Amino acid sequence: MATRTASCSCGQLRIEVNGEPLNVGVCHCLACQQRTGSVFAALAAFRTPYRVIGAASEYLRTGDQGASYRFRFCPVCGTNLFHTEEGVGDRSVAVAVGGFADPSFPPPQVSVYDCRRHDWVQLPDGLAVYEKDPG
Repeated sequence: MATRTASCSCGQLRIEVNGEPLNVGVCHCLACQQRTGSVFAALAAFRTPYRVIGAASEYLRTGDQGASYRFRFCPVCGTNLFHTEEGVGDRSVAVAVGGFADPSFPPPQVSVYDCRRHDWVQLPDGLAVYEKDPG
């Protein structure tokens, strides 16, 4: 089984995941825009287990549909590297695609919160697009 490693900008925080992503998606919600400092978040979900190397700071945020998400970021450089959903975090982890620094990483299959997508953002053909989170 292939192992992939994603890293923060300074390299202090890393996460190792195994296998291929369960899914890859982009989220255009305003919380993800603020969290990433970009116009959308690109995330890849992987099955557990995973291994974290380095220290992570974290914060908990409640989503639109009531689920709580625990975001982990590097306390040195501030990179928001991965998160889990409270209560189901033992099943999967969502990792920022940019953390893999791999231009050949699989493209997104789904786009959520299209109602918040910036008009100039063009999505690849064949993507499943949802106005909000399909939950």
